[in-house]
Amino acid sequence: MKNKDFTFSIKSICLDENYQPSDNTRITTNFANLARGSYRQANLRNALKMINNSFNALAHWDNLKSDRYSVELEIISVNVDIEDSGKSFPSIEVLKTNIVDHHTNKRTEGIVGNNFSSYVRDYDFSVLLQEHNQGKSTFSIPDDFGELHGKLFQSFVNSNVYKQNFNKTPVICLSVSDNKTYQRTENQHPVLGFEYQPNGSSLTEQYFKKMGLQVRYFMPANSVAPLAFYFLGDLLNDYTSLELISTISTMGTFQKIYRPEIYNANAAAGKSYKPNLKNQDHSLTQIVYDREERSKLGNEQGKFAQEHFIKPYQKVLAQRSANYV
Repeated sequence: MKNKDFTFSIKSICLDENYQPSDNTRITTNFANLARGSYRQANLRNALKMINNSFNALAHWDNLKSDRYSVELEIISVNVDIEDSGKSFPSIEVLKTNIVDHHTNKRTEGIVGNNFSSYVRDYDFSVLLQEHNQGKSTFSIPDDFGELHGKLFQSFVNSNVYKQNFNKTPVICLSVSDNKTYQRTENQHPVLGFEYQPNGSSLTEQYFKKMGLQVRYFMPANSVAPLAFYFLGDLLNDYTSLELISTISTMGTFQKIYRPEIYNANAAAGKSYKPNLKNQDHSLTQIVYDREERSKLGNEQGKFAQEHFIKPYQKVLAQRSANYV
Protein backbone atom coordinates (compact mmCIF):
# COMPACT_ATOMS: atom_id res chain seq x y z
CA MET A 1 0.00 0.00 0.00
CA LYS A 2 1.30 3.41 -0.98
CA ASN A 3 1.54 5.99 1.77
CA LYS A 4 -1.09 8.18 0.17
CA ASP A 5 -3.75 5.49 -0.09
CA PHE A 6 -6.64 4.78 2.21
CA THR A 7 -7.49 1.12 2.83
CA PHE A 8 -11.07 0.16 1.99
CA SER A 9 -13.24 -2.88 2.48
CA ILE A 10 -16.82 -3.43 1.34
CA LYS A 11 -19.79 -5.42 2.49
CA SER A 12 -22.92 -6.14 0.51
CA ILE A 13 -26.45 -6.92 1.70
CA CYS A 14 -29.62 -7.43 -0.31
CA LEU A 15 -32.25 -4.69 -0.06
CA ASP A 16 -35.50 -6.64 -0.18
CA GLU A 17 -38.66 -6.78 1.91
CA ASN A 18 -36.78 -8.66 4.65
CA TYR A 19 -34.00 -6.07 4.94
CA GLN A 20 -33.12 -4.84 8.42
CA PRO A 21 -30.50 -2.07 8.87
CA SER A 22 -27.22 -3.17 10.42
CA ASP A 23 -25.67 -1.40 13.39
CA ASN A 24 -23.16 0.34 11.10
CA THR A 25 -25.76 1.71 8.70
CA ARG A 26 -26.48 5.42 8.95
CA ILE A 27 -30.06 5.39 10.17
CA THR A 28 -30.78 8.51 8.15
CA THR A 29 -29.98 6.55 5.00
CA ASN A 30 -33.22 6.74 3.03
CA PHE A 31 -33.86 3.02 2.66
CA ALA A 32 -32.96 2.43 6.33
CA ASN A 33 -35.64 4.95 7.29
CA LEU A 34 -38.20 2.93 5.33
CA ALA A 35 -37.10 -0.27 7.03
CA ARG A 36 -38.02 0.78 10.55
CA GLY A 37 -41.20 0.56 12.59
CA SER A 38 -44.35 -1.50 12.20
CA TYR A 39 -44.71 -0.64 8.49
CA ARG A 40 -41.21 -1.86 7.68
CA GLN A 41 -42.02 -4.84 5.47
CA ALA A 42 -44.96 -3.22 3.69
CA ASN A 43 -42.84 -0.11 3.03
CA LEU A 44 -40.08 -2.12 1.40
CA ARG A 45 -42.44 -4.36 -0.56
CA ASN A 46 -44.37 -1.38 -1.95
CA ALA A 47 -41.20 0.56 -2.80
CA LEU A 48 -39.72 -2.39 -4.69
CA LYS A 49 -42.98 -2.87 -6.58
CA MET A 50 -42.95 0.80 -7.58
CA ILE A 51 -39.36 0.42 -8.82
CA ASN A 52 -40.22 -2.63 -10.95
CA ASN A 53 -43.32 -0.96 -12.41
CA SER A 54 -41.31 2.12 -13.29
CA PHE A 55 -38.53 0.05 -14.88
CA ASN A 56 -40.94 -1.89 -17.10
CA ALA A 57 -42.75 1.28 -18.13
CA LEU A 58 -39.45 2.80 -19.31
CA ALA A 59 -38.08 -0.44 -20.85
CA HIS A 60 -41.22 -0.93 -22.90
CA TRP A 61 -39.72 -2.48 -26.05
CA ASP A 62 -40.27 -6.26 -26.38
CA ASN A 63 -42.18 -5.98 -23.11
CA LEU A 64 -45.84 -6.27 -24.09
CA LYS A 65 -47.18 -7.15 -20.63
CA SER A 66 -44.82 -4.77 -18.77
CA ASP A 67 -43.50 -7.62 -16.65
CA ARG A 68 -40.26 -8.59 -18.37
CA TYR A 69 -37.84 -7.07 -15.85
CA SER A 70 -37.31 -6.73 -12.15
CA VAL A 71 -34.64 -4.85 -10.22
CA GLU A 72 -32.63 -6.35 -7.40
CA LEU A 73 -30.87 -3.93 -5.06
CA GLU A 74 -27.71 -4.36 -3.03
CA ILE A 75 -26.58 -2.02 -0.27
CA ILE A 76 -22.83 -1.53 -0.59
CA SER A 77 -21.23 -0.44 2.69
CA VAL A 78 -17.68 0.90 2.44
CA ASN A 79 -15.40 0.93 5.48
CA VAL A 80 -12.06 2.74 5.67
CA ASP A 81 -9.07 1.68 7.77
CA ILE A 82 -6.99 4.81 8.34
CA GLU A 83 -3.95 3.40 10.13
CA ASP A 84 -3.96 -0.20 8.83
CA SER A 85 -4.81 -1.21 12.37
CA GLY A 86 -7.74 -3.45 11.54
CA LYS A 87 -10.09 -0.87 13.00
CA SER A 88 -12.37 0.63 10.38
CA PHE A 89 -14.91 3.43 10.17
CA PRO A 90 -18.07 3.34 7.99
CA SER A 91 -17.24 5.87 5.30
CA ILE A 92 -19.64 5.53 2.37
CA GLU A 93 -22.86 3.68 1.60
CA VAL A 94 -24.34 3.34 -1.88
CA LEU A 95 -26.83 1.18 -3.77
CA LYS A 96 -26.09 -1.19 -6.62
CA THR A 97 -28.79 -2.19 -9.08
CA ASN A 98 -29.02 -5.58 -10.76
CA ILE A 99 -31.40 -6.27 -13.63
CA VAL A 100 -33.28 -9.54 -13.99
CA ASP A 101 -34.68 -10.34 -17.46
CA HIS A 102 -37.45 -12.89 -16.97
CA HIS A 103 -37.66 -13.60 -20.72
CA THR A 104 -34.05 -14.78 -20.97
CA ASN A 105 -33.54 -15.69 -17.29
CA LYS A 106 -30.40 -13.53 -17.25
CA ARG A 107 -29.22 -11.32 -14.41
CA THR A 108 -26.95 -8.40 -15.33
CA GLU A 109 -25.26 -5.66 -13.35
CA GLY A 110 -26.87 -2.26 -13.34
CA ILE A 111 -25.21 0.83 -11.86
CA VAL A 112 -23.44 1.34 -8.54
CA GLY A 113 -24.00 4.61 -6.70
CA ASN A 114 -27.62 5.74 -7.03
CA ASN A 115 -28.34 6.67 -3.41
CA PHE A 116 -25.38 8.13 -1.53
CA SER A 117 -24.77 8.51 2.19
CA SER A 118 -21.74 9.33 4.27
CA TYR A 119 -21.00 10.07 7.92
CA VAL A 120 -18.28 12.52 6.86
CA ARG A 121 -20.78 14.43 4.73
CA ASP A 122 -23.05 14.61 7.79
CA TYR A 123 -20.11 16.11 9.69
CA ASP A 124 -19.37 18.63 6.96
CA PHE A 125 -22.94 19.91 6.65
CA SER A 126 -24.28 19.46 10.19
CA VAL A 127 -21.19 20.32 12.25
CA LEU A 128 -18.41 22.04 10.30
CA LEU A 129 -20.63 24.31 8.19
CA GLN A 130 -22.84 25.29 11.15
CA GLU A 131 -19.89 26.02 13.43
CA HIS A 132 -18.21 28.09 10.71
CA ASN A 133 -21.31 30.29 10.28
CA GLN A 134 -22.32 30.56 13.94
CA GLY A 135 -22.73 34.19 14.97
CA LYS A 136 -22.00 35.53 11.47
CA SER A 137 -24.37 37.84 9.61
CA THR A 138 -23.56 36.42 6.16
CA PHE A 139 -23.33 32.80 5.12
CA SER A 140 -19.94 31.51 3.91
CA ILE A 141 -18.19 28.21 3.25
CA PRO A 142 -14.91 27.11 4.90
CA ASP A 143 -11.95 26.97 2.50
CA ASP A 144 -11.42 23.24 3.08
CA PHE A 145 -15.12 22.35 3.01
CA GLY A 146 -15.55 18.90 1.45
CA GLU A 147 -11.83 18.38 0.80
CA LEU A 148 -11.40 15.31 3.02
CA HIS A 149 -14.67 13.77 1.90
CA GLY A 150 -13.82 14.33 -1.76
CA LYS A 151 -10.42 12.69 -1.41
CA LEU A 152 -11.89 9.74 0.47
CA PHE A 153 -14.42 9.17 -2.31
CA GLN A 154 -11.91 9.52 -5.13
CA SER A 155 -9.50 7.23 -3.33
CA PHE A 156 -12.24 4.59 -3.06
CA VAL A 157 -13.28 4.82 -6.72
CA ASN A 158 -9.62 4.50 -7.79
CA SER A 159 -8.90 1.64 -5.38
CA ASN A 160 -8.32 -1.99 -6.32
CA VAL A 161 -11.27 -2.91 -4.10
CA TYR A 162 -13.60 -0.84 -6.27
CA LYS A 163 -12.17 -2.10 -9.56
CA GLN A 164 -12.37 -5.73 -8.43
CA ASN A 165 -16.05 -5.43 -7.54
CA PHE A 166 -17.55 -3.00 -10.05
CA ASN A 167 -17.17 -2.76 -13.82
CA LYS A 168 -18.13 0.89 -14.27
CA THR A 169 -17.77 4.18 -12.44
CA PRO A 170 -20.61 5.28 -10.13
CA VAL A 171 -23.65 7.40 -10.92
CA ILE A 172 -25.39 9.13 -8.03
CA CYS A 173 -28.94 10.39 -8.54
CA LEU A 174 -30.26 13.16 -6.28
CA SER A 175 -33.17 15.57 -6.13
CA VAL A 176 -32.96 19.05 -7.61
CA SER A 177 -32.35 22.10 -5.42
CA ASP A 178 -35.36 24.16 -4.38
CA ASN A 179 -33.09 27.23 -4.43
CA LYS A 180 -32.51 27.05 -8.18
CA THR A 181 -34.57 27.57 -11.33
CA TYR A 182 -34.13 25.05 -14.14
CA GLN A 183 -34.63 25.75 -17.84
CA ARG A 184 -35.51 22.95 -20.25
CA THR A 185 -33.18 22.67 -23.24
CA GLU A 186 -33.75 21.13 -26.67
CA ASN A 187 -31.38 18.26 -25.81
CA GLN A 188 -33.40 15.06 -25.44
CA HIS A 189 -31.95 11.66 -24.61
CA PRO A 190 -34.00 8.53 -25.49
CA VAL A 191 -33.87 7.25 -21.90
CA LEU A 192 -32.91 10.21 -19.68
CA GLY A 193 -35.39 12.53 -21.38
CA PHE A 194 -35.12 16.32 -21.70
CA GLU A 195 -32.09 18.02 -20.24
CA TYR A 196 -32.51 21.00 -17.91
CA GLN A 197 -29.97 23.70 -17.02
CA PRO A 198 -29.88 25.40 -13.58
CA ASN A 199 -29.48 29.16 -13.20
CA GLY A 200 -26.44 28.72 -10.94
CA SER A 201 -24.29 26.29 -9.01
CA SER A 202 -25.59 24.82 -5.75
CA LEU A 203 -23.64 23.95 -2.62
CA THR A 204 -24.32 20.27 -3.35
CA GLU A 205 -22.83 20.68 -6.86
CA GLN A 206 -19.70 22.25 -5.40
CA TYR A 207 -19.43 19.52 -2.77
CA PHE A 208 -19.76 16.70 -5.29
CA LYS A 209 -17.30 18.44 -7.61
CA LYS A 210 -14.66 17.87 -4.93
CA MET A 211 -15.54 14.18 -5.20
CA GLY A 212 -14.57 14.41 -8.89
CA LEU A 213 -18.19 14.31 -10.08
CA GLN A 214 -19.89 16.45 -12.71
CA VAL A 215 -23.66 16.87 -12.87
CA ARG A 216 -26.37 17.00 -15.52
CA TYR A 217 -30.11 17.36 -15.04
CA PHE A 218 -32.64 15.29 -16.98
CA MET A 219 -36.37 14.66 -16.72
CA PRO A 220 -37.12 11.09 -17.89
CA ALA A 221 -40.42 9.98 -19.38
CA ASN A 222 -43.20 9.48 -16.81
CA SER A 223 -41.41 11.88 -14.40
CA VAL A 224 -42.74 15.26 -13.30
CA ALA A 225 -39.44 16.91 -12.34
CA PRO A 226 -35.80 16.65 -13.41
CA LEU A 227 -33.31 14.53 -11.47
CA ALA A 228 -29.67 15.42 -10.78
CA PHE A 229 -27.24 12.82 -12.16
CA TYR A 230 -23.71 13.02 -10.73
CA PHE A 231 -21.13 11.00 -12.64
CA LEU A 232 -17.56 10.47 -13.83
CA GLY A 233 -16.81 10.15 -17.53
CA ASP A 234 -19.65 10.29 -20.08
CA LEU A 235 -23.14 9.81 -18.63
CA LEU A 236 -24.83 9.46 -22.02
CA ASN A 237 -22.44 6.95 -23.59
CA ASP A 238 -20.77 4.97 -20.80
CA TYR A 239 -23.93 3.13 -19.75
CA THR A 240 -26.53 1.02 -21.53
CA SER A 241 -30.19 1.99 -21.70
CA LEU A 242 -31.16 -0.68 -19.18
CA GLU A 243 -28.41 0.43 -16.79
CA LEU A 244 -29.68 4.01 -16.90
CA ILE A 245 -33.27 2.84 -16.47
CA SER A 246 -32.29 0.89 -13.37
CA THR A 247 -31.04 4.13 -11.78
CA ILE A 248 -34.00 6.22 -12.97
CA SER A 249 -36.60 3.73 -11.73
CA THR A 250 -34.86 3.20 -8.38
CA MET A 251 -34.11 6.80 -7.51
CA GLY A 252 -37.25 8.21 -9.13
CA THR A 253 -39.25 5.93 -6.84
CA PHE A 254 -37.31 6.94 -3.74
CA GLN A 255 -37.72 10.63 -4.60
CA LYS A 256 -41.50 10.18 -4.91
CA ILE A 257 -41.40 8.87 -1.35
CA TYR A 258 -38.92 11.39 0.11
CA ARG A 259 -39.86 14.50 -1.90
CA PRO A 260 -43.50 14.03 -2.97
CA GLU A 261 -43.99 17.82 -3.25
CA ILE A 262 -41.53 17.75 -6.16
CA TYR A 263 -41.49 14.23 -7.59
CA ASN A 264 -45.07 13.18 -6.96
CA ALA A 265 -46.57 16.53 -7.90
CA ASN A 266 -49.80 16.49 -9.88
CA ALA A 267 -48.38 18.83 -12.54
CA ALA A 268 -45.18 18.21 -14.50
CA ALA A 269 -42.31 20.68 -14.75
CA GLY A 270 -42.57 23.07 -17.67
CA LYS A 271 -39.90 24.85 -19.70
CA SER A 272 -38.92 26.89 -16.65
CA TYR A 273 -39.09 25.03 -13.37
CA LYS A 274 -38.47 26.02 -9.75
CA PRO A 275 -38.90 23.16 -7.25
CA ASN A 276 -41.14 23.95 -4.30
CA LEU A 277 -41.07 21.86 -1.12
CA LYS A 278 -44.22 23.65 0.05
CA ASN A 279 -46.20 22.60 -3.03
CA GLN A 280 -49.61 21.37 -1.82
CA ASP A 281 -50.67 19.98 -5.20
CA HIS A 282 -49.06 16.58 -4.83
CA SER A 283 -49.97 13.00 -4.00
CA LEU A 284 -48.58 10.83 -1.22
CA THR A 285 -47.39 7.28 -1.72
CA GLN A 286 -48.60 4.47 0.56
CA ILE A 287 -45.18 4.39 2.17
CA VAL A 288 -44.32 5.78 5.61
CA TYR A 289 -41.25 8.04 5.74
CA ASP A 290 -40.15 10.16 8.69
CA ARG A 291 -38.45 13.29 7.33
CA GLU A 292 -38.38 15.11 10.67
CA GLU A 293 -36.53 12.24 12.32
CA ARG A 294 -34.08 12.11 9.43
CA SER A 295 -33.15 15.78 9.83
CA LYS A 296 -32.62 15.41 13.57
CA LEU A 297 -30.51 12.29 13.22
CA GLY A 298 -28.32 13.92 10.57
CA ASN A 299 -26.96 16.26 13.25
CA GLU A 300 -26.36 13.38 15.66
CA GLN A 301 -24.51 11.38 13.05
CA GLY A 302 -22.37 14.36 12.10
CA LYS A 303 -21.27 14.59 15.72
CA PHE A 304 -20.63 10.83 15.75
CA ALA A 305 -18.26 11.24 12.79
CA GLN A 306 -16.52 14.12 14.54
CA GLU A 307 -15.99 12.11 17.72
CA HIS A 308 -15.03 8.76 16.24
CA PHE A 309 -13.31 9.72 12.98
CA ILE A 310 -12.37 13.37 12.49
CA LYS A 311 -10.83 14.09 15.91
CA PRO A 312 -9.07 10.76 16.66
CA TYR A 313 -7.43 10.59 13.20
CA GLN A 314 -6.99 14.30 12.57
CA LYS A 315 -3.21 14.21 11.96
CA VAL A 316 -3.27 11.05 9.86
CA LEU A 317 -6.21 12.29 7.79
CA ALA A 318 -4.45 15.60 7.14
CA GLN A 319 -1.31 13.75 6.00
CA ARG A 320 -3.20 11.34 3.76
CA SER A 321 -5.26 14.15 2.26
CA ALA A 322 -2.14 16.23 1.57
CA ASN A 323 -0.47 13.30 -0.15
CA TYR A 324 -3.49 12.26 -2.19
CA VAL A 325 -3.57 13.69 -5.69
